[in-house]
This record gives sequence, structure tokens and C-alpha cells, in this order.
Amino acid sequence: MDNNTHQKFSDVRKLFPHTDKIVYFNSGSYGPFCLPVRQAIDDNVAIRLAAESDDSHDAFATRDELRGIYASMIGADECEIGIGASTSFGLNIAAFGLPLEPGDEVIVSDVEFPAIVYCWRAAAEARQLKLVFVESTDRQFDLDKFRNAITDRTKVLALSWVQYFDGYKNDLAEIGAICREHGIYFVVDGIQGMGTEPIDVHDLKLDLFTSGCQKWMLAPQGCAFFYLSKELQKILTPPFMSWLGVDWKMNFTDLFQYDLPYFESAAKYELGYYAVLNLLGMKAASQLFLDLGIDNIGAHNHALIDRLAAYIKGSSFYRITSSMEEKHRSSLFTFSCDNLKQLHRHILKQGIILVQREGSIRVSVHLFNNESDIDRLIDALDTFSQS
Repeated sequence: MDNNTHQKFSDVRKLFPHTDKIVYFNSGSYGPFCLPVRQAIDDNVAIRLAAESDDSHDAFATRDELRGIYASMIGADECEIGIGASTSFGLNIAAFGLPLEPGDEVIVSDVEFPAIVYCWRAAAEARQLKLVFVESTDRQFDLDKFRNAITDRTKVLALSWVQYFDGYKNDLAEIGAICREHGIYFVVDGIQGMGTEPIDVHDLKLDLFTSGCQKWMLAPQGCAFFYLSKELQKILTPPFMSWLGVDWKMNFTDLFQYDLPYFESAAKYELGYYAVLNLLGMKAASQLFLDLGIDNIGAHNHALIDRLAAYIKGSSFYRITSSMEEKHRSSLFTFSCDNLKQLHRHILKQGIILVQREGSIRVSVHLFNNESDIDRLIDALDTFSQS
């Protein structure tokens, strides 16, 4: 990383007040606010408190800006991006909108995040589909077992891009090629990779990609975006509809119109009015990613993880439980030891925020972290191992 880029990360760190006291390694759960997000929200609250004008059109303008921003981040077209409330919002569009017949099979992993499982379980129950769990190997998605599970009724694979509990990044290119070979819709939960790992949904030929923005994207809770390929939009049946799923041309003075055409874009699948404070927070947070570049953010995060991993590798007390293979690593790093609960309590007492997941300590390293944060964690680990 050159000096100019390094300085950019140092400058961005100053926008996060928590860094003065707290070491935050929990963006895999939810990200901290930066000052621009707070300012954007505060400014809108002030406008609404004053109530001197109708600012509702600002919400639509911000929404449209966000479509362009997220499209640029994932290699999509603006018409393929919709704004939602959660990762599950996008999953449900697929689960209840894809052209599936009773008896069709949906494949998920047996180490999948519950959002995917429960969404498709509900769809299976309502639509008489068959939910098929593919057994993992060493708690990782197994391509051979996936291939063996495919039948002539297999229609969907729903999969997390990055696994929540150990940061394992699935090879979407290889998995997607298998899906295309067998005519399987590929639905991807992208929340644990979005903002830290580069992706091009067109190159990968994904059908649907959905991501909440409250974690790595550092936006308020309750906001998300989704990608629907143009091809998928042609065959989806809207599982729900809003009066804003049609194009009013921003003219709300004549609402007695009941025959307007639906949007010919992902906007058709958005639902109702927008949480304006969230939209503004999303926009403010997204500027960090545009300024730094997701490629640079990923390299920054991986370098910090390497620093921590080098310590873990040299310790007989701790063991790495996440993949360090380049194509499968992410900004989530996990490790374990024999007395994990006591270790977790010890780390929290040092003002270092992270979580336990599935038998490991999970460290979410992000753009506001630096080497001093890693060293502070290493010091805490060293103290514990010698106590």
C-alpha cells in the first residue's frame, strides 16, 4: 500500500470516535457509525423538527443515488439494484417470486446462516418445495457433495458468499459455473463480504445478490440493497407489491390512477415508502468505500489479519480456525483455545469488542482498524495465555 493510500486510511480512522478508547472488531455483527453518518441523520432530524418544508422528494433522490452507488460497487447496472430493509428482503423476493413448481428442490448448506434456511424453509412449506441440505466438509461448502446432490428437480442454490462463523469465502465463480451447467438459479447472501471483498455480479452471472448494510457497510440497522439480474426480472412474480412499484413520475398530485405500469427495473420489488434516515446514513457511509476503494479495503484488512495470524501461528496456546487460503479468506478471522468463554470475557474487559461464534473467537477487521488495534488484542491474548 502506497503512502497516499495509507494516509487515507489514517484520515478515515479519525472519523470514528470510538477509536480513541475502544478497539472494535465486530463489524461482522454490526458496524459502528462514523461522524458523517451521524451528521447526515442529525441534519435530517433538524429539518423534520423545523417542519418548514416538504422534504419527501429528497428521499427519492437519495434512493436513486444509492442505486447508482451500489451498482458501481458490485459491477451491476443501476436498473438491477433495489433498496430493501435487510438481507432477508432480497432472499424472500427469490423464495416467493421465482417460477418454481411443487416438488422442485432448493439446495442450502448444512452450515448456513439462519436467514437463508428459514426464508427457504417458509417458501418450501408454502410452495410445496423440497429443501435439501448439502453436508459440508470441515464446515465448508463441498463442491463435490453439491454436485452429487443435484437432481433433475434441483432449481435453486441459496448460499452465503462468506460464512458468518469463520469467514470462509465461497468461490462464487466455480459454484456459479456448476449452477449454470445444470440450469440452477444462484441466490447469494452477500452481507459478510460486501464492502471488504471485490465482486462483479455480471462476471459471475449471479441471479440475485442481497446484502444488509448495517454490518461491513457501516450504515444504520434496517437497511439493505439487492441485485436482480435483468434476465431474472423478466421471469419473477412479485411476491408483494407497493404503490411505489409503479412510476408516478414524481407527480403525487393526482393519485386516482390505478393502471400505471410497473417499473421495468428492480425498483418494482421495493416495498412502500423509505426509511429516510437510513437512506441518508447509507449514502454517507458509502462515501468511505468510494474514497478508499474496496480492493484497498480488502488488502488493508487482510494485512492486519496477517499480523494477528502470525502471532497465533507462533503460539502453542491458540489455534487458527479460519481459512488462510487466498481465494477463501475474508475480513473475518477466527481462532480458538481450550477455555474460550474465559478468554472472551478477558478480551472484553480490555475494551476490545468481538464475539464468539460456533466454538471460536471471531475477529472482524475493518477499514478503521490499524496495527495498534491488532497489537492491543495480541497483548490481551498474551496476558491470558500466561495467566
